[in-house]
Amino acid sequence: MKKRGLTFRTSRKSMTIVVAFCLLVFAGCAAPQPKGEVIVYVAAPLSGWQADGGQTVVGGARLMAERVNAAGGLLGYKVKVLAIDDEADSDVAVQVAQEIEAALQRGDRVIGVVGHYNSGQSLAAMEIYKDLSLVIVTPTASDVSLTQKGYTNFFRVNATDAAQAPVDARFLVQELGAKRIALVYTDNEYGRGLRDQMVAALKALEVDAVAVIEIPEAAPTQATAVQQVKAVQPDAIFLAGYETEGYILLPELREAGVTVPFMASDGCFLYEFIDGAGPAAEGAYVSGITPDHRLTTDPKWWREYQELEARNPGTYSIAGYSAMEVIAEGVKKAGTLNASQVAQAIRNLDFQSLVGRINYNSAGDLREQKVYIFQVKDGDFVQLSAQ
Repeated sequence: MKKRGLTFRTSRKSMTIVVAFCLLVFAGCAAPQPKGEVIVYVAAPLSGWQADGGQTVVGGARLMAERVNAAGGLLGYKVKVLAIDDEADSDVAVQVAQEIEAALQRGDRVIGVVGHYNSGQSLAAMEIYKDLSLVIVTPTASDVSLTQKGYTNFFRVNATDAAQAPVDARFLVQELGAKRIALVYTDNEYGRGLRDQMVAALKALEVDAVAVIEIPEAAPTQATAVQQVKAVQPDAIFLAGYETEGYILLPELREAGVTVPFMASDGCFLYEFIDGAGPAAEGAYVSGITPDHRLTTDPKWWREYQELEARNPGTYSIAGYSAMEVIAEGVKKAGTLNASQVAQAIRNLDFQSLVGRINYNSAGDLREQKVYIFQVKDGDFVQLSAQ
């Protein structure tokens, strides 16, 4: 009996030592507490007529931040994403930039901005950002002039209009056989910039647009433009505009009996275009400055996005994700949160992202820019080619 009791006491003591040892091991292996937070703003339209596009960008950026934080953060700091609404309005975009400037001035640890979503708002906000200690990575702004202004802290993860227009022009002329193309464009920085690129690209193919027609942004009807298009009897129509123009113009054209092929630029590469245009969208062509997200992501990525955002990813979710990834990779490569050093490190990045290869020229544009042609089939975007 005495021996049995001794054995029991020895076992209990041993168990105590083992438990204590395991607790010490667990404490040593536990993830260290973050040093603090580093902020990345996502500036995009989160309300109003372009909210859907902006929200897809925010979702992608959030997912990338979640993955970075799960791996220990950036240099020990937790990435905090702050989404901020520019309302697709350039005056509001300036106010957004001023808010971010104020955050820096009060000592907030802000490393960069994913944004803006549109070219016009990007151009307006960069007049403030260019003088701040920030890295700016746009997920979608394509106006060529953005990288012709000598900004040292501005980058894109998408192709520019200088790359998009020649691909679209060749598709219209060489694939669809169009010779009489009506070029319709929205009266904003994006529409005017792409208009000029398309006119030049068509001329390079020895084709002149039979009409170049300006339309108002987000108008409830485009009846005037429909009559102008109908009068010139084109064999194809190209729209340099956003989904809010596309889903008004296209149904009105079809209702007016204009049945020739319709092609829209990347501004219409949103499910809102298909939903808004309804049956008229079927068969329409749309170009994209990022690839089909279903072809570059895996089920795990989709599942994590759905769990985080409580919705499916959209066409530009991978653009927001990749823009955030550029900032993260820049910080890692620089080994510091100093924005100017991070910007320099970004210029030397070379990696494969969900939108393609990330490797920059001196202006902040991708060295390899691809443009994708889609067609609406059975109410969905189907990628036809990548050039």
